[in-house]
Amino acid sequence: MVTISAEQQDLEQLVRVSLPSDLGALNEILSQIKCEATRSFSEETGVEELSLENKDTNRPDLWSPEGIARALRGFLGLRAGIRDYTIAAPSGVSIKVNASLKDIRPFIGCAILKNVGLSDAAIRGVMHLQDKLDESYGRRRRRSSIGLYEYDLIAPPLTYTTVRPDEISFVPLGTDERMTLREILVRHPKGIEYGHIVESNPAWPILLDSTDSVLSFPPIINSNDLGRITPQTRNVLVEVTGTSLDTVLNALMMVTISLADRGGRIYSSNIHYPYGKVRRAVTPVLKTHSLRVPLDYAKNVLGIDLTLAQAIKLLRRAGFDGSKRSSGVLDVTVPCFRLDIMHPVDIIEDMGIAYGLNRIKPRWPPHGTVGGITRQHEFNDLTRELMLGLGFQEVLTFTLSNPEKLFTRMNLATDRVVEVQNPRVQTLTCLRNWLIPSLMEVLSANVHVSYPQRVFEVGDCITRNISGIQEVVKLAGVTCHADASFTEARSSVDALLMNLGLQCQTTDLEHGSFLEGRAASIRIGNEQAGILGELHPQVLENWGIQNPAAAFELNAQMLSTGLSNH
Repeated sequence: MVTISAEQQDLEQLVRVSLPSDLGALNEILSQIKCEATRSFSEETGVEELSLENKDTNRPDLWSPEGIARALRGFLGLRAGIRDYTIAAPSGVSIKVNASLKDIRPFIGCAILKNVGLSDAAIRGVMHLQDKLDESYGRRRRRSSIGLYEYDLIAPPLTYTTVRPDEISFVPLGTDERMTLREILVRHPKGIEYGHIVESNPAWPILLDSTDSVLSFPPIINSNDLGRITPQTRNVLVEVTGTSLDTVLNALMMVTISLADRGGRIYSSNIHYPYGKVRRAVTPVLKTHSLRVPLDYAKNVLGIDLTLAQAIKLLRRAGFDGSKRSSGVLDVTVPCFRLDIMHPVDIIEDMGIAYGLNRIKPRWPPHGTVGGITRQHEFNDLTRELMLGLGFQEVLTFTLSNPEKLFTRMNLATDRVVEVQNPRVQTLTCLRNWLIPSLMEVLSANVHVSYPQRVFEVGDCITRNISGIQEVVKLAGVTCHADASFTEARSSVDALLMNLGLQCQTTDLEHGSFLEGRAASIRIGNEQAGILGELHPQVLENWGIQNPAAAFELNAQMLSTGLSNH
């Protein structure tokens, strides 16, 4: 769910009609766009605000008062059909992109909005939209981040390039002190929060105008001189940078149309790239697209009888344009901001809301469906039962781990794993590629418990190799006590496989986690199915375990396949 704040008076000006002061009546209207409102007093503004909770997280076009108003106008019958946005004219602004950004933050989009009507409430709304898009849609500014500037203070053309961290300085937004880029990452709140996105690069992104004045340090912070809009601002430049072109263009489009709903006229800019297939781009992109919706399919999904004319009326009320393409088929025009529309059923859902869901007579589904678990899950449950019967106790551990546990403590050289790009916890920085380290961690935390200790786990592991990333279900067991040995681990594997109706062969194995001469590779047919062995004293010492231990690990998916083939 996404929650936004809006003043009722500002929302009414955008909708262009008075809305009910009664909260129940207001929520009846808002339910058509899956929103619910509560009232609260804002200490920041000193007025009562509406807190609008949006239940549909797939619709970033509703993350602003302008978007809410845009949708309500259709359902209230104030505006039928598509809300189409057009570019008034080219602005003449061009942005030159430097080749050094290709592997850092390669994409940028810009739009200019002229004669925008900005009140304090409007500015709060657009800033709130900017924050929501940066945090959610832009993946905490990694995929995209947005900047807004007073266009009249900027001298085009613009240059999007990189500089060394100590090469340039400017006054960041919200301060009156000039700082270098490196100082911003250490001293400015936004630099501290988002600095990890750029700090590993030798040079950092910067956006400059023709006088070398700094507009922003993407994706961290705008300039206080140019990157601050006020109620006196009439012409706004919107800029979005990021690592995903589609995300950049969509975020730019969302902010652009919100300012257009405030009366702004849209002017385009030219982006010049030194890389990629498209070397010159015109932004913003405000294109509609079409989908075909068979009328019989819509009637079957909704359970109501509709004529083509009635269906077109519902489409227009829901904010689409519809026309008859051929007998029984609708050609539906989808507005540029409806990023959630991917299939005809998405359109049909809005048609149902426009018709009135409470008017649709409920009916039981014509076909019953019965759920069930997969063959792999059945096999996993079977192996759990067998392991319990062999005297092992099941544990459940995190799929997230770290290289120190997976490799260093296991007496192995570091190998390739799937890493978390921005880990919140330093002990959980990658996905595990095998299970035995997780079991060793359990034993390490339970050295005070009486022995023998025998634990096992059936869990997911993520392997990474030249062919890509693969998710594998594995089964591992560890036995730990004074007499634990290779023989005991081998006996457990043989007993497990015998009860599954499988046979294995073993071959000698050299493995850093096991004692030399006391480790083996497990093979079923011609396939390697796992490993087993007596754990090396260095491994036991690394985990703080004083008793001998033996372990085995099997590919449960391979065992399941082998069992199915028997």
